[in-house]
Amino acid sequence: MKRINLDMDEIRSFCLLAETGSFRKAAQRLGISGSTLSRQISRIEERTQARLFDRDTRNVALTDQGKMFLRLAERILNTTDSALAEFDTYLNTRRGKLTIAGLPSVTAGLLPPLIAEFMDAHPNVDVQLNDMLSEGVLREVEMGRADIGFTADVVEDSDNLSFQRLLSDKFIAVGAPGSFLQEERTYKWEEILSQPMVAMSRETSVRAVIDAACTQNSFLFRPRFEVAHLATAGALVSQGLCITALPSLTLPVLGRSPLIFRPLESPVLLRQIGLIWRSGRTLPPAAQAFLNLVRSRNLKSLIPHSNIENSLVSPTS
Repeated sequence: MKRINLDMDEIRSFCLLAETGSFRKAAQRLGISGSTLSRQISRIEERTQARLFDRDTRNVALTDQGKMFLRLAERILNTTDSALAEFDTYLNTRRGKLTIAGLPSVTAGLLPPLIAEFMDAHPNVDVQLNDMLSEGVLREVEMGRADIGFTADVVEDSDNLSFQRLLSDKFIAVGAPGSFLQEERTYKWEEILSQPMVAMSRETSVRAVIDAACTQNSFLFRPRFEVAHLATAGALVSQGLCITALPSLTLPVLGRSPLIFRPLESPVLLRQIGLIWRSGRTLPPAAQAFLNLVRSRNLKSLIPHSNIENSLVSPTS
């Protein structure tokens, strides 16, 4: 079967001529000459191998073949207009999907207000948030299963990933009321390392920063407990079994029990939080809009107790 090749301008010209019944009127509305319109209609009839109009010096009327072609042409135009409108909606982030991968401390401590603001502005965008450890975040973005990722420590720009540092997340000491941290002051790392401590597992970015600092400063670090989940660490601390040291962003994940937070120094430890995306790939409109939002906000103001002095509060307050 022979393929009929027509462009959208020709189809629109045909439909307008069928509507007006006049070459002159249709040409005026199209902004072209009557001879140009006549040549367009002749090309359509040649390519369809059908006479679509009966015409004389005054009148233009659809043939039976023309009436059938008009129904199909209108369906094509309606489908095209609908598809283009849907694409325009997608480009303007009125619809679409945004997939974010991030460390649990970031997804709980930093992203909720940003996602709320984004969804207020783009209510029809489907937002999926996946929390996982650093290696998982890198993998999800590299494989294209996440549009953007939030991770810790610097990721060197490569052929696969681009990195932008967003903020520094300061480590603080955390204990229960009546614990070693009861005294309102700044504590040194050597002091808290001498106490029973709970540490995050070695696969986490939190543990990597502490281990590196201990090695650099020749500190001995032998935690009493080692856990994979922040909520477990919070539960052990709240029972008075130990203390811990964590970045400020982790506080919302610790639980609801009142805890003491104290500044730490000698050294002051910082975990670098950054944003990653696939290099050399154009971000989907929704992801680009969220990236622009993140870049425009003072992220440090969103970190709980980022300027902590001394406090006795619930992590979720």
